[in-house]
Amino acid sequence: MNLDIAVLSGDGIGPEVTKQAIKTLKAVGEVYNHTFTFKEAPVGAIAIDQTGDPLPEKTLQLCLDSDAVLFGAIGHPKYDNDPSAKVRPEQGLLKLRKSLGLFTNIRPIKAFPTLIEKSPLKEERILGTDLTIYRELTGGIYFGEKKLNKEGSVASDLCEYSDYEIERIAHLAFKAARTRRKKLTLVDKANVLETSRLWRKVVTNIGKSYADVELDFLFVDNAAMQMILNPSQFDVILTENMFGDIISDEGSVIGGSIGLLASASVGDENAMFEPIHGSFPQATGKNIANPIASILSAAMLLEHFKLFEEAKAINKAVEKALEMNVVTPDIDADSKKTTSEVGNFIADYIANAEEIINYNQENIDYGKSTII
Repeated sequence: MNLDIAVLSGDGIGPEVTKQAIKTLKAVGEVYNHTFTFKEAPVGAIAIDQTGDPLPEKTLQLCLDSDAVLFGAIGHPKYDNDPSAKVRPEQGLLKLRKSLGLFTNIRPIKAFPTLIEKSPLKEERILGTDLTIYRELTGGIYFGEKKLNKEGSVASDLCEYSDYEIERIAHLAFKAARTRRKKLTLVDKANVLETSRLWRKVVTNIGKSYADVELDFLFVDNAAMQMILNPSQFDVILTENMFGDIISDEGSVIGGSIGLLASASVGDENAMFEPIHGSFPQATGKNIANPIASILSAAMLLEHFKLFEEAKAINKAVEKALEMNVVTPDIDADSKKTTSEVGNFIADYIANAEEIINYNQENIDYGKSTII
């Protein structure tokens, strides 16, 4: 298969972790005889610095002309710490999602057996957790009309949804549940919000066409609590934009690090793959950022194009890295492994997946593997 992939590394640690995802995809291409072509373009704070626009027209056009987008992270303290800034990195990401029609964000959350002890939550609470969040991505309060009075003392953000926006993501979530444990949970605030009541009505009606999928409902405040108390009860969670943003970030504590969580943003014609973490400016250039979320996002890219065996190879290599403790300091504070060393290990494992593999622990301690 030949794929043209737009690479939007972005800001902070984005370029460092995205480089490892590209390295992994190149290893997959060599082993499975695929050709992946990568073309880079600026987005976020770096794009503002270069052009004054967080999503330059050339960047957007590259994304539209590509088969998929591999995204890093955006954000910079000079904008994060200035609420009055008129042009912000996040505007580029929101415009990109809207322009590409990426209405569904898919975020898997899993408790890796080898990392359960790293989680701040008790083992008995998170054991067996394997859920996926379907978050609506182009509607709701983030895209609604925003108002501020002349005095700057009263502000409002409009949260608005149509039945069409709800229907299209709901069908995707129900179909996903059919391939998993056949349970879907709608997270809303239907006791207070009119938009949530519309969500509940539309999803209930659609659920009648998926009689084999159990449908239940949770208010978002209760869902936030249940994500900590008993996350293994969930299979597929469906929710609106802001609730999904918060719930999925909360889910990062289950695995022990937000650096493990990948995501896919898909629409009818385009798709983008990115780690859910931010730009982590404090770690920029230090080669300590966890690249696994970006690498797992590359696996989701392969799955999107039905390259399931290839995606499985990446997932297996990541699990081996975790098993052998080839991880960055966010996973193990005593680890001396770097971002690039973790990426090298995973790509190396993929390239030699069909061989009998033995590991020299001394070399692993230096971040290198010896494959015999």
